[in-house]
Amino acid sequence: MHLEIRHARVVMTLAEAGSISKAAAKLSLPQPSLTAQLRRIEKAVGGDLFVRSAFGITPTPLGERLIPMLADLATRADAVVAEASSLASGILRFGNAEWTPVTLRRALQASLPSVEVQTVTLDPALSVEAVNRGELTAALVPSPEAVDGVRPLDPSLAKEIIVREPIWLALPREHALARRTTVSRRHMAALSWVQHVQGHWFHPVEEHLFRKLDHPTPEVLHYAGGHAEAMAWVRDAGAAALATPTGSTSDVSLVAITEPLRSRLLLVWRPGSIHPNTLRQLIDALRRYYCDYARTIPRYWNWMTERPTDFPELANFLPRPGRWWPRDPSDAEPHQASS
Repeated sequence: MHLEIRHARVVMTLAEAGSISKAAAKLSLPQPSLTAQLRRIEKAVGGDLFVRSAFGITPTPLGERLIPMLADLATRADAVVAEASSLASGILRFGNAEWTPVTLRRALQASLPSVEVQTVTLDPALSVEAVNRGELTAALVPSPEAVDGVRPLDPSLAKEIIVREPIWLALPREHALARRTTVSRRHMAALSWVQHVQGHWFHPVEEHLFRKLDHPTPEVLHYAGGHAEAMAWVRDAGAAALATPTGSTSDVSLVAITEPLRSRLLLVWRPGSIHPNTLRQLIDALRRYYCDYARTIPRYWNWMTERPTDFPELANFLPRPGRWWPRDPSDAEPHQASS
């Protein structure tokens, strides 16, 4: 048997996973099939690459020498494929959840002048499926942390955390709690709510918090299909809602919650489908744009700059202590208004 690029990817995945069962799940292969492949690869290189044990697999001396070389081979091959694909199509199709500001597309295009950026707004689950099928180059999808009922991402996809953003309370501007810096579960127990419909990616977050309230079955005035509709009910019906600061609208008030709820914004793509240089430019552009947009939400921007350790992914984009950062109105469009 001759070694091929796919064999190098198999060995690299095995080394990263540390067990045959985990690697089989990442590669979407039956475990016996992966074990048989590994035996054929080891026969081709003339010796065992891994030592098997009840605790997983570890490289043999031969593996310690060959695995880095095979991993480098796979990485270089992916870069060649990504570069060829990028040059062939010249288009980067980017998916986003809930709504996509015009200025986001402009920011991505400015950072990636060698490709044509196309954007589409999709449900997060549909975005992930589109990336898997190759219909989207990459997608930005929300993923709440430490919340039951959140659909796990396909392990075969590559991902990068763009930012971990808090989940806050959205209230009518005239509400008594809107003047507070933070609210606790005690403050929220008697509120009337607008909640997202079951099946919406944000619904498990609300259920998670409601289970912790002193009154576990709060009054729900309406079930909304998305963030913009939920914010309209906050503004017009006097309801309360949970929201990420960047998912709220400018006509409601935001108050931080003492309950540590957070949602990760993840960039997902198929391994090898984006050239490494393009990928780095895309990640940096998204983080820079997030900060520019957050600056249009004064209470949130102040929170971020006062707590930079809560936003480690944005370390290169948040102002350093003592550094004045004037806002350029062209960086991001104003905080979205509810219709």
